[in-house]
Amino acid sequence: MSHLSNLVYRLYARNLEKALPTESLPRHVGVILDGNRRWARQMGAKSETGHKVGADKALEFLGWSEEVGIQLVTLWMLSTDNLRRSGEELDKLFDIICAVVEQISSQGHWHLRLLGNLSLLPKPVQQRLSQAVTNSCQDSPLTVNIAVGYGGREEITEAVRDLLLEKASSGTDLQSVAENLSVDEITSHLYTAGQPDPDLVIRTSGEQRLSGFLLWQSTHSEYYFCEAFWPDFRKIDFYRALRDFALRERRMGK
Repeated sequence: MSHLSNLVYRLYARNLEKALPTESLPRHVGVILDGNRRWARQMGAKSETGHKVGADKALEFLGWSEEVGIQLVTLWMLSTDNLRRSGEELDKLFDIICAVVEQISSQGHWHLRLLGNLSLLPKPVQQRLSQAVTNSCQDSPLTVNIAVGYGGREEITEAVRDLLLEKASSGTDLQSVAENLSVDEITSHLYTAGQPDPDLVIRTSGEQRLSGFLLWQSTHSEYYFCEAFWPDFRKIDFYRALRDFALRERRMGK
């Protein structure tokens, strides 16, 4: 990009940021980081290169989110479906994910949480991710959820299973559980328990589907689909998503 193009881009980004209605921005933004492998193919590079550039973009995205005052970001980095990929690709992907999560943690001012079934991951990966969370800042205006080994159906299944086991351990019979089961009880057993639902869900790469991302939590979310592959996602793309969100009338099912 030329010096003049850089200048024009910065000015445009600055004007977009100034125009954002801060009172109408989302508290919680969920992101489906899609298109890393397709970006790599387009560039004539290996898949791992796309994953690495995508991981670096995630770190950059958190900086943008902090700048505009987003309180919670959920990054979907690895789905349960992704675990069916080849062992060689997964090994490299695990290392890339661990490295960027450790880098996020090392910033020292973002609080990390993990969403997903960690038991599906190799033990060393579990340990690295868990240690990064432990080392992250515990008191931060921005919390970062890392969704890894995550699937929406699996999350709901696990939440119901945990709820039933909890009730069983207290001696509650199954009929009583069924008669009194509530939305709030299931919500309290999700990976995101205690957190607000996502106001805005962004998906890159031009695909227009959720693929199981935060199925329960996204009932009233606004969706924004961007044509750019995740490694090409720019700050102005983010600002456009925020502007689009702010202009929508949120009915929340009413």
